[in-house]
Amino acid sequence: MTNDMVKVGLRYGSSALFSANLENAVGSGYEFGYFEEDRSFTSLGWTEETAVSMTAAGTIYMDGSGTYSPSVPAGGFRAMGGWHVQIGGFRSFEEASARARSEGGWPAWVDWEHVVRIGCYESQGEAEAAAGQYGGRAIQSSSTGVVVTRTRTTDILFEFDCSGVHALGVRPSGRETSTWFKGYQYGGGFEYPRITGGNLNVVNVVGLEDYVKGVIPYEMGGAWPLEALEAQAVCARTFVQGHSKHLRESGFDVCNGVDCQVYNGHGSGGTGPSETSDQAVENTAGLCIYYNGTLVQDAVYHSSDGGATEDGANVWGTETGYLKGKADPYEAQTTVPSNSYSVTYTASELSWILDQKGHSVGTVQDVYVSEYTPLGNVKQVTFVGTGGTKTFTGDDCRMIFYSSTYQKSVSSMRFDINGRRGGSGGLSVNGTGQLASLDGVSVISGGGTLGTLRGNTASAITSSGTVPVSGEARQPSSGGSSNGNFVITGTGNGHNVGMSQYGAKAMAELGYSSQEILNFYYTDITVR
Repeated sequence: MTNDMVKVGLRYGSSALFSANLENAVGSGYEFGYFEEDRSFTSLGWTEETAVSMTAAGTIYMDGSGTYSPSVPAGGFRAMGGWHVQIGGFRSFEEASARARSEGGWPAWVDWEHVVRIGCYESQGEAEAAAGQYGGRAIQSSSTGVVVTRTRTTDILFEFDCSGVHALGVRPSGRETSTWFKGYQYGGGFEYPRITGGNLNVVNVVGLEDYVKGVIPYEMGGAWPLEALEAQAVCARTFVQGHSKHLRESGFDVCNGVDCQVYNGHGSGGTGPSETSDQAVENTAGLCIYYNGTLVQDAVYHSSDGGATEDGANVWGTETGYLKGKADPYEAQTTVPSNSYSVTYTASELSWILDQKGHSVGTVQDVYVSEYTPLGNVKQVTFVGTGGTKTFTGDDCRMIFYSSTYQKSVSSMRFDINGRRGGSGGLSVNGTGQLASLDGVSVISGGGTLGTLRGNTASAITSSGTVPVSGEARQPSSGGSSNGNFVITGTGNGHNVGMSQYGAKAMAELGYSSQEILNFYYTDITVR
């Protein structure tokens, strides 16, 4: 993020578009240009058209419905060839536009020069034959060019090509704007980086606070309690300022999906930001989470923890002082949809999933949770097969089960398999041994008095607070399920690290402030 401007990837990679439409919802017309490195906008031209399409330059076909494509469509179509006549020497967009109108062409910005292009010819010969008539030269649109047309027509309004150094920027005209793109309205402007010779990425360039307003109602319900929405606003603002995960590879800060934060701008008309969610953003404007005086880089959150959050180190392998797990007494005091889950896998399904992910153990004979954290979340899962054994740790414990083919997944880090926990069982002592029972164990009290435990349960004080422990032996796995199925049951939804969104909702309903919510779910932080 630069100068409080966020670049959000709306379409990129496999979802990049050959042609992308915009239509004014609020505002009238557009400016064409590019965004500088500091994210200020350099204007090169404009139009009063309210519906425009940006399309990868070259030979373009438009079918009867007005859809643009790079290949010949079925049925009737109109073709826009990739060869043109180019006339240079113009000092301004106005000069180029005047000449373009007189010649039936369009203004263009090509390699830092205002030019005019005329005609859409299918061959170099046709363009060269016409060049003498206009006093120009034949030129072919390059693999980095972008053409702007009036939507569903072959009327070209502008063409942009800076050989990939800059991407075309389109900014709606007006003080307050909102623009339709793919069923949602967005504030700010748009940028269209073109993968050389390929399609267009679509990037929304928007102010920080407007971005946060476009996140909150999609990460939480817009009708949720104000204090919960305020906590979410601080997390969302912190997250985007601490992340630029897509910047080097794709040219934007964050995507608009669950890999980053769900962002749908001003909404779809029927759904979107509410007065309460907007108020939450305004009430917390500029506020972020800090740890030891430094902006937090991972203000992560999840839907629900199912009873306890977890240390970031146990999930992602990196010790992070502010991401400490703790028992959550609040979440259960509100209604959490689908908080409990159950998913069944066959041995053949698990064998195939492991093989596809490069972790084959042959035919799976058993799978069990081989280690839990002190908070009762999964730390290790072990698969036993005819070809060996494989143990997964941290977030891989749930993600290894994901399969788009079978449409199955494990929802959280808090689960068991066939109602049992594998391994030798017992309570670990100093990481070197295990106790089969707590009964008769010697303990030292906080006052230094030596005592003896009676029974098989107790409480321990950890960095996460007071947690229950048990020495009850957990039986080893029996070597497979009797019916060949493995049933995984659990609670919660997400990675269990950081703030539980439903826990925040519950705390707000109980009268806690957003500051208290954040202080509970993140350890030793300040909000400023």
